[in-house]
Amino acid sequence: MKVVVTEHIFTDLNITEEVLAPTGAKLVFVPDPTPAVVLSHAKDADALLVCWTPIGKEIISGLERCRAIVRFGIGVNNIDIASATSAGIIVANVPDYCIDEVSDHALTLLLCAARKVIPMDKSVRGGAWDVRLFSPVFRFRGKRAGLVGFGRIPRCLARKLKALGIEVVAFDPYVKPEDAAEAGVSLVGLEELLRTSDYVSIHAPATPETRHLINESTLRIMKPTAILVNTARGDLVDQVALARALKEGVIAAAALDVLWDEGISPDDPLLACDNLILTPHAAFYSEESSAELQRKGAEQARMALEGKLPVYALNREIAGQWLKRWA
Repeated sequence: MKVVVTEHIFTDLNITEEVLAPTGAKLVFVPDPTPAVVLSHAKDADALLVCWTPIGKEIISGLERCRAIVRFGIGVNNIDIASATSAGIIVANVPDYCIDEVSDHALTLLLCAARKVIPMDKSVRGGAWDVRLFSPVFRFRGKRAGLVGFGRIPRCLARKLKALGIEVVAFDPYVKPEDAAEAGVSLVGLEELLRTSDYVSIHAPATPETRHLINESTLRIMKPTAILVNTARGDLVDQVALARALKEGVIAAAALDVLWDEGISPDDPLLACDNLILTPHAAFYSEESSAELQRKGAEQARMALEGKLPVYALNREIAGQWLKRWA
């Protein structure tokens, strides 16, 4: 058997090799994750392990015996699930590996932005010692946080926010009110969330419907004292509109861990915003979460190679025919 790795974020793949060892599968690495090169290596692969490489119809249609495409990560917007489903290929991810890390990072960004930690640090290093330069700073207790999306990560974040005395509301059309209420959170419409929240933290997936969910018009619904945090996907925020909103004082501040592209141009208008914190898509990372991600991703591939439906299979509607073919 053959497992192709398009690319990865790990120091090494020792854990993957250990997990796949019982299957006897050969691990093959793609030197250049472009469609033609990926397909030249993956044409006869039994499974693919991918991170950021786009796996579209062009690649999927050329896979001759692939059982599963597994993403080292949560989001799967880089994989054409519809094409994979049509081809009888299971798509799986690792949806539960960095819940604490991302919720911790979102909370850290929010706290740093609200307490103006970074500009204070720069000011002190520049020789100033005057808290009045950073007025106003507000108390957390009694404020409202709005979570856009209410899956595993925002539910974990909600518990941490509530411990600070912050009221939490959420917008998620796929969550039942009683499930949110069980977590002590009220479901509200997006407009109400944006209009009434002191802090807005984004946790929705990247889909055609959520692209630029935060844009010129939705930003202007928010309070002028509001802080926006995004640890989800860059496509959810219109960066041009956000830069303008930050410059004009439409909202007070923002903190982004994700951007449209992985990296930022030196002339990007966001870099001119002093009321913005940027981190390099780091929310998922800890030594523990990286090891967990690699192990769980490799386990999905191993299950597929053994003729077992991966635990985190996303297109389960083809499970019956898939098992009939490979079990």
